[in-house]
Amino acid sequence: MKFEIITLFPEMFSAIKNEGIVARAIKKSIISISEWQLRDFSSNKYKNIDDKPYGGGGGMVMQVKPIRDCIVKIKEQTPETKVIYLSPQGQALNQSLVEKLSSFDSLTLLCGRYEGVDERIIENDIDYEVSIGDYVISGGELAAMVLIDSVSRRLPNVLGNEDSLKDSFTDNLLDHPHYTRPETIDGQSVPSVLLSGNQAKIDAWRHEQSNKKTKQKRPDLLIK
Repeated sequence: MKFEIITLFPEMFSAIKNEGIVARAIKKSIISISEWQLRDFSSNKYKNIDDKPYGGGGGMVMQVKPIRDCIVKIKEQTPETKVIYLSPQGQALNQSLVEKLSSFDSLTLLCGRYEGVDERIIENDIDYEVSIGDYVISGGELAAMVLIDSVSRRLPNVLGNEDSLKDSFTDNLLDHPHYTRPETIDGQSVPSVLLSGNQAKIDAWRHEQSNKKTKQKRPDLLIK
């Protein structure tokens, strides 16, 4: 999968390109990440890509032309790419949406700044508007990294096994409890079923615990 990032701060993406699961996926050539500096598409000598909003008010708004020119350039190379705008007004990034996005071959992620982008971009150039939560952050770069990580781990061979199929939110359930050595510490022991060697009983226990955790911590997931 190709991730094309439209951003004013391309250096931020070194955080995921050089470390962790995403970095390993890049080394395996399962994914690629390309940053597009939006200022390169500015038509003025100061490389400005924003201007004051019509109607007054504080802040600046990212202009149509540099964004649209950048999207056009990306689509010349990858016509099938889906364009996503990271925005607090977008659809919530949940596991269902992650799985849908992982089915595409290319995603172009537009990282907003300031007061956001001109509405005409959202109306005419965006396929998906996506939010990582009901709060405001300084720009779309961190949200884009969250999306890249969550989508990448759903791709074949990124994790090297089927662990992602058992993650939290699979089947609208939270993950079951996990334990490791030592068997007993500070008077607390690992549940005996996990030491039984009976995989059927272990699987049943894990499913029961997932349901129990979900009811306690996220009952909203069970009524969807």
